[in-house]
Amino acid sequence: MGAQARNERIAELLEPVLAEAGLDLEAVELTPAGKRRVLRVVVDSDDGVDLDTVGEVSQAVNESLDASDVMGEQPYVLEVTSPGVDRPLTLPRHWRRSQGRLVKVSLVEGGDLTGRVTGSDDQGVTLDVRGRPRTLAYDTIAKAKVQVEFRREADTDAAD
Repeated sequence: MGAQARNERIAELLEPVLAEAGLDLEAVELTPAGKRRVLRVVVDSDDGVDLDTVGEVSQAVNESLDASDVMGEQPYVLEVTSPGVDRPLTLPRHWRRSQGRLVKVSLVEGGDLTGRVTGSDDQGVTLDVRGRPRTLAYDTIAKAKVQVEFRREADTDAAD
């Protein structure tokens, strides 16, 4: 079985388990690590994911994997995690969860822009770019990532 097929099979097995916990499966990554493999399962939700939730869902994921033959006989280490801040924004739910965040967008037609997410739906996203709204269809976006902000302008104003 190829890597893509195995990852798809793992995703099919785990999606219902994660959905029951109110989580979305963002990614499945199976990588070799010496004599073992590391299975990284990336989960998220509209409310974010805390450590207690990761612990609980790790147990359920482990039980589902143990009850199936999807991982075969070779040993593996299971890691359940949430996406990092550098995760690309590729789906409408990623944009919805980034409401109020500063993002850098590379456009299909060329060029970049940076703005704050003010709204999104299934067709596209609206950004505040230097005080002006800019609506982009998802198919015009080549790539996009949330920008790390240590101190937002609003935070600076509140500190004064």
